[in-house]
Amino acid sequence: MNVYCRILVRATITALIALSLAGCIDSSHPIMPDAQPEFGPRLNLQLFGLRKGYAREPQQVSFTWNGALYAHAGGGLREVSAFSLHPFEGGDYIVQIVSAKRARISEYALLHRLVDGVYQVVAIDETDADEPTRTAYCGKGDRTDPSPCRIETREQLFAFARATAARQKDDGGLVVRLPDGAERRRDLSRR
Repeated sequence: MNVYCRILVRATITALIALSLAGCIDSSHPIMPDAQPEFGPRLNLQLFGLRKGYAREPQQVSFTWNGALYAHAGGGLREVSAFSLHPFEGGDYIVQIVSAKRARISEYALLHRLVDGVYQVVAIDETDADEPTRTAYCGKGDRTDPSPCRIETREQLFAFARATAARQKDDGGLVVRLPDGAERRRDLSRR
């Protein structure tokens, strides 16, 4: 997989180093509107790239809910300016990403809960779907912003998300949710 998908996956909160670029889907506008702060008003995350089942290249990043999206508030992962989380099938979430370099383009990943506070993130990849799905749903963008697979609808996004979820990949990114300052103060006051 190439550099574009790595940036996309990083944009999905994970600093995913090992993904290839060839098949990541995107859209020219957000397909999933009306996001909610699924994980509260502040997110402090420890991120790792996953390759061959091993966590590597750790970094921390913070995001704050701005009323519509989780906006980058500090730390690493500067290529992601914001993202939103949307409940999906089987307890997973679809992550809709706003890249710092391509603000008008939305990119997508799956967030899968492994245990409480620990998640795997995988870019939703065109190549996970069968050829008829790719042929029916993938557009190529335009001359100024080409894409390996530009989608337009929620139905298209869900078809590719289901295909990626079915693959059960061991690469991608590992996200550990760290307590924010308010959670730490509450934990200390209970002792």
